[in-house]
Amino acid sequence: MSGGYRYDRVLLKLSGEALAGDVGYGIDPKVVDDLADQIAEVVHDGVQLAVVVGGGNIFRGLAGSAEGMDRAQADYIGMLATVMNALALQDAFERHGIFSRVQSAITMQEVSEPYIRRRAIRHMEKGRVVILAAGTGNPYFTTDTTAALRACELDVDVLMKATKVDGVYDSDPKANPDAKRFDRLSYMDVLSRGLNVMDSTATSLCMDNHVPMIVFDLTEKGNISRALKGENVGTTVE
Repeated sequence: MSGGYRYDRVLLKLSGEALAGDVGYGIDPKVVDDLADQIAEVVHDGVQLAVVVGGGNIFRGLAGSAEGMDRAQADYIGMLATVMNALALQDAFERHGIFSRVQSAITMQEVSEPYIRRRAIRHMEKGRVVILAAGTGNPYFTTDTTAALRACELDVDVLMKATKVDGVYDSDPKANPDAKRFDRLSYMDVLSRGLNVMDSTATSLCMDNHVPMIVFDLTEKGNISRALKGENVGTTVE
């Protein structure tokens, strides 16, 4: 592989909130364009990429259920929100010369392919970015768990979790100016210390299947490329 990348096949987990930028809701076109710029660089260098996208910028299943809505119903609405984000990403990618396919765990044949593992792998091998929408298709599973599951299924070398902070801290860095950032952690540390990296289902899945994860700051331009080259960007969990 050219470009000095340490990883050949990667799954990038994007929260819906990451796409909202500073607005806090909806899809910020500038954020999506910046992201497409960063992704174009690594994909054109030959990195195989799948993206799992959340829906929290449009609708949160948990928040909906807290307001009295049936949890399963709220989660299905959240899954549909992820499809909107996936289509917005696909549009931005293609404007940046990146070929992509949306695969949805809920069948929507007019706007996406169904999620088929072998087809997803084939797309990646051909240099297309696969955008995985609608979570696992099941309520009660977060998009973090989706990312962990798909990372195992698609046999990726690393799961990259994009956030708005530059890694994992021992306490909330916004509330505590003395919070300490970890360079490396084991999945066992994450579980035993209750560090809020991913939910426990996702963390256990990665741990059991030996999928390393990099938690990094998406808002710093160029971080995707730097992290994939093995530079000390964010926190590595393995």
